[in-house]
Amino acid sequence: MPLRNKIRPHGPARRPFPQSRRTTAKSPSPSAHFRTSWGTARLALTVFFAVDGLLFAAWVVRIPDVRSQVSASHSALGLALLCVSAGAVATMPVVGRLCVRYGSRPVTVASLAVLALSVPLPAHAHSVAALGGCLLLFGAGYGGANVAMNSAAVEIVGELGRPVMPSFHAGYSLGGLLGAGVGGLLAGPLTAAQWLALAGLAGLVVTAAAGVALLRCPAARPVTPVTAASATPAAASAGRLLVLLLGLTALCTAYGEGAVADWATLHLTDDVHAGARVAAAGYAAYALAMTTGRISGTWLSLRLGQHRVMVLGGLAAAAGMLLAALAPLVPLALAGFVLTGLGLANIFPLAIARAGATGGPRGVALASTLGYAGMLIGPPVIGFLADATSLPLALTTVAAAACAAAVLPLAARRH
Repeated sequence: MPLRNKIRPHGPARRPFPQSRRTTAKSPSPSAHFRTSWGTARLALTVFFAVDGLLFAAWVVRIPDVRSQVSASHSALGLALLCVSAGAVATMPVVGRLCVRYGSRPVTVASLAVLALSVPLPAHAHSVAALGGCLLLFGAGYGGANVAMNSAAVEIVGELGRPVMPSFHAGYSLGGLLGAGVGGLLAGPLTAAQWLALAGLAGLVVTAAAGVALLRCPAARPVTPVTAASATPAAASAGRLLVLLLGLTALCTAYGEGAVADWATLHLTDDVHAGARVAAAGYAAYALAMTTGRISGTWLSLRLGQHRVMVLGGLAAAAGMLLAALAPLVPLALAGFVLTGLGLANIFPLAIARAGATGGPRGVALASTLGYAGMLIGPPVIGFLADATSLPLALTTVAAAACAAAVLPLAARRH
C-alpha cells in the first residue's frame, strides 16, 4: 500500500503557519500558496462533478431515440436501464478499495474517462442485449466516478476545514442542467449517435484538462477512518453504525430525488391538470431550486451547522412534498416542488461527507451504494403504489422518506 494511504506519522502538521510581518512582500506566504493550491484543487474537482452530471444528462435526454433504435418494449427497456444500476452498484465497493490503495484523485480521473468513453456506445447498439452491455459499462463508470469524486471531495473538505461538500454537488446539478438543456436544443439537428459522441469527446477533453490540474495540486492527507483496524473495537463498531445511519439518510434522500425526477411531470399533468409546458417548467423549477440550495449549502452550514441543515432540510422537503402531492392548484403544487428541491438539496452531500470523514473511501462507497439504491427503488415503488391507490397518495411516501432523512441525523449525532 502506498505510503500516503497509511496512518499519518506524528509530527508537525503539514499546513504552514503564516509568515511574520517582517516578511518582505516579494515572497508570498506559505499560507497564501496553500490557499491558492487548494482553491485550484476545489475548482478542478467541481469541474469533474459538472462533467459527471452533464454526461449522465446527455444520455438521459436521448433515451427515447435509443429505445426506437433497438425496438425495445417498455419492459425490455426497463431491464436494459437496470444495467446502469447493476454496473454502478457492483463497481462502487471495488472503487472504494481502489481509492484506499491508489488515492482518490487518480481513480477519479480514470473513472470519468471510462464514463466519457462509454457514453457514445448505447447509440451504436442494435439489440436490447447489446444495449444492456453498453449500459453496464456506462453504469460502472458512473458509479465509480461518484465514489471516487466524493472521496476526493471529503479529503479537500478536511484540508480546507470548511463544509464545502454541497458546492461540489452543485457542480453536478449545474452540469445536469447544461447537459439536458443543450441536449434538448440539439435533439433536432444531431442524431443520438452524433450528440453522444460530441458529449463524450467534450467529457474526455475536460477530464484531461481538469485531471492535470487536480493531480498537480498538493496531495491530500487521506482520512484516517474510525473503522480502521487500529481503532478500539467499540470505536470501530460505533463508526460502522454511524456510516450505516448516514447511508440510510442518503437512501431516503435519493428515494425522493428519483421519485420526483420520474413522476413530477406526470403528476402535474394528470392530477393537477397543468399544461405540458407548465409541467416541464415545474420540474425545471425543482431542479433549479436544488441547484440553488446546494450553491448556498456551505453558507448555510457555516451559519446553522451541518446537522441542523440536514434536519431542517428533511422537514422542509417533507412539507413541500405534501403540498406538491395534495394541492389542488397548479401554483401551490409548483411551490411544493420548489420547497422539496430546496429541502433535499444538501442532505445527500452532507451525509456523504460525514460518512467519508468517518469511514474513508469505503465509508463513501457504502453510503453512496445505499443512496443509489434509494434512487433505484423510488420510481418503481411510486408506480406500484400509484396503481394500488393513486399517484398523489403514492408521492406522499416521499414526504415520509424526507421525515426519516430528518430523524436519522438525530440518531447519527449520538455516535
